[in-house]
Amino acid sequence: MASKNYRRKPIAKRKSNTTSKWIFYLISFVLFLFVAIGIYKFRDGFLYYLGFKTDKNIETLSKEERKLADIRIYEVLHKHDEKAIGFDVSEYQSEIDWEQTYHIDESFELSFVFIRATAGKNKVDSRFKENWKASKERELIRGAYHYYRPNENSIEQAENFIKTVKLQKGDLPPVLDIEKLPKSQSIDNLKVGLRRWLKKVEKHYKVKPIIYSGESYYSDFLKEEFSEYPLWIANYNFWRNDLESDWQFWQFTEKAQIQGIEGMVDLNIFNGDKNKLLLKCIR
Repeated sequence: MASKNYRRKPIAKRKSNTTSKWIFYLISFVLFLFVAIGIYKFRDGFLYYLGFKTDKNIETLSKEERKLADIRIYEVLHKHDEKAIGFDVSEYQSEIDWEQTYHIDESFELSFVFIRATAGKNKVDSRFKENWKASKERELIRGAYHYYRPNENSIEQAENFIKTVKLQKGDLPPVLDIEKLPKSQSIDNLKVGLRRWLKKVEKHYKVKPIIYSGESYYSDFLKEEFSEYPLWIANYNFWRNDLESDWQFWQFTEKAQIQGIEGMVDLNIFNGDKNKLLLKCIR
């Protein structure tokens, strides 16, 4: 009997261990599934927080995703129908038929546009010149922005923008687009470079530039030192429906469709009506 009891104990123990392992694997799988679903559901905001940008001409939406995007866009615009609405473009949108860019959803007037002019110390957007001229002819309130590359010289980047962009009366102030974290320098050095760009550009155009960034990026890295600058904030959170009081512009989606433009487009709301927006322009 003693020997039989001795043999039974290890067998019972192995069964218990096996059961526990299966329970552990099942729980782990379920948790992984929830995390994966969460990341997928909120992937736009998650990727944006990390600084990734989407090539809107390549990305496509399923019918269901398109429907959900259109519903949200309509709801946000309807809630802010007294405010000025605009969009932003770059060479990624290819050639634009500006004569068709008057409305979105046939109900909401488009009043302004931000156009990418430069990136880094030597990149000029291949369609800036034509977009800049055509948007003026279309009588949109226009603004130009610079895509800042953290690991390149800030003064050279400012000079690239100044050399490329000739702002006129009625244009919006210049915009500094900062989304990426530096790879070869500290956050403190990044802030020094941003400050140099902003100061040089402000001195040249005699107007304080606008800072564009994601909400989390701005709150985590820039707010403390750069709060005196006007803000253009990107936040694609499906549940957000309003601008913060200190946001001058809110980019609330990158999934808009505008007649005359190929692919998806970023859509923006100004924190005021068109007359108030005109007061922010260069005089």
